[in-house]
Amino acid sequence: MRLDGGITEAIGRTPLIRLQQLFRHEPFEVYGKLEWMNPGGSAKDRPALYMLREAIRRGEVTGGSVIVESSSGNLAISLAQLCRYSGLRFICVVDPRTTEQHKQIIRSFGGEIDLVTQPDALTGEFLPARIQRVKELLRQIPGAYWTNQYGNPDNALAHSETTMQEIGEQLGAADYLFCGVSSCGTIRGCMEYIRSRKWPTKIVAVDAEGSILFGGEKGTRRFPGLGAAKIPDLYRQDMADLVIKVSDADCVEGCRDLIRHEAILAGASSGGVIAAIRRIGGSIPDGSVCAAILPDRGERYLDTVFNDEWVRRELGLTISTLAEGLE
Repeated sequence: MRLDGGITEAIGRTPLIRLQQLFRHEPFEVYGKLEWMNPGGSAKDRPALYMLREAIRRGEVTGGSVIVESSSGNLAISLAQLCRYSGLRFICVVDPRTTEQHKQIIRSFGGEIDLVTQPDALTGEFLPARIQRVKELLRQIPGAYWTNQYGNPDNALAHSETTMQEIGEQLGAADYLFCGVSSCGTIRGCMEYIRSRKWPTKIVAVDAEGSILFGGEKGTRRFPGLGAAKIPDLYRQDMADLVIKVSDADCVEGCRDLIRHEAILAGASSGGVIAAIRRIGGSIPDGSVCAAILPDRGERYLDTVFNDEWVRRELGLTISTLAEGLE
């Protein structure tokens, strides 16, 4: 069994463009890595392909395997697409925070949704409950294989060998890298690439308020894909030189900022990355070159980030407030 050709050839080599209108008044340059231009619509295409391909190479996944994963949505879409292409059954364990758009896309590829409706009794969080459900499925289903994005080294290797390499080919040793964090695969892989080459790049982790990844109080997070309620195995304390925590409102404002100035319709975590750059913009030295990873498409957030009524009801922001923040 092999996983190559066809749709797999479209994964990676995403555009890296200068966000010249959004940061036109700044004395530094910002380049956005448009990961939503992967065929599955997010940066998760890279680890999905790498984890499956390596598991096939090692003989851990065969034609009769059933792929199981816990995901907030994007990795599930990537795996569903690749499993459809390779003829593998795929089951994704999700929780109520996963958007309807994500679930519809997963099903369109033939992926099966296993919804965890109750959080973990001890922590009150859904992630431990999702992982527990994954382990139950592994026991129940013959040939079940867990890609395990939270602890699989191939998750990080995918970004070391593709994402950061591509950024380096275009920008060289950028002065700053802004990267959202959740499973920590992206930032871990980029960090390992940067430090193996002894680049002076300052790595900025963009985390969510309410996430425990880099300390702080656990709290409510409305958007999937940014932050975590459980420390993943891929986490390393020294992954980042600086950590910026952003709120749900920051993510919305950053997304609206992107679409207003750059005509880029990106997801919530991309908005968080933009908000983080703005937050520390005054301390970025003149002439610096910054790379920002923009992880996924905005169409999956039309009912939340880009829904004015939802934003007003859930976050207390009005259109006039957003417009003021964009000026």
